[in-house]
Amino acid sequence: MADQLKNRLPDVGVEITVIKTKGDIMQDVSLAKIGGKGIFVKEIEDALLRGDIDLAVHSMKDVPVDLPDNLEIGITTEREDPRDVLISKDNRQLEDMPHGARIGTGSLRRGFQLRNLYPSIEIVPLRGNLDTRIRKIETENLDGIVVAAAGMKRIGWGDRISQFIPLDTMLPSIGQGVLGIELRKDDTDIKHALAFINHLETWVETAAERAFLKRLGGGCQLPIAAYGKKQGENLKLKGLLGSLDGRIMIRDEIEGSCDDAEMMGARLADTILSRGGRAILRMVYESCPDNRC
Repeated sequence: MADQLKNRLPDVGVEITVIKTKGDIMQDVSLAKIGGKGIFVKEIEDALLRGDIDLAVHSMKDVPVDLPDNLEIGITTEREDPRDVLISKDNRQLEDMPHGARIGTGSLRRGFQLRNLYPSIEIVPLRGNLDTRIRKIETENLDGIVVAAAGMKRIGWGDRISQFIPLDTMLPSIGQGVLGIELRKDDTDIKHALAFINHLETWVETAAERAFLKRLGGGCQLPIAAYGKKQGENLKLKGLLGSLDGRIMIRDEIEGSCDDAEMMGARLADTILSRGGRAILRMVYESCPDNRC
């Protein structure tokens, strides 16, 4: 992002400020136990509200659907590969894994879908940055790990990928592969200056996915996935909700005009709620009344 700004706006000084968030620091605790809402963005948003920084760059899959009143996601970049990938011993594919194979992931969404596809697989909770997780294949005696393709490609480690998991097999997280720029709402000059970075196709897709997540309750730590794909003037959106025990998967899709992206996301969520999703959410809220589920 900094390079794009420097190239397009050479007269503007660009300085990168690294801010470690709660999610970055607490890598020995599962996301479900920490509480999933904003743990990768809150400290960055606080710096933005104080005026310490002028814009924040987030992975959109980490951004809650409800933002502070004075902030907004003003820009979404062109989406990188939205798929999940497998990094494994001996370059094995998922379908070639032995009975009882140990697969590492810190994502309820990934673990849920893996267990539904391959019931014999053992899911091993995993946190940390990419090099830490890859190293744990050896140190934790794992058969493989599942991570986002976007991170591997951006860091230049595409050659380490054993398998790109098809989207029909594993739906991605909301906003996976998308970088979002968060701004103060009154910084209209900055938003206008950055407009060249905004990718309309990605903006529409992400809007539908986030509307789907918002209607399902936002930050609850449940297996939730969605993927929107713009096709000409139309948008196709697929969504999934699973139960915490891994026994129930509700999956559906919708297609319509890109102009109705957010409405489509909410409508798809309503369909899933009517097919049993409300009962799943009710069980979660009853066991986790403060919504730190």
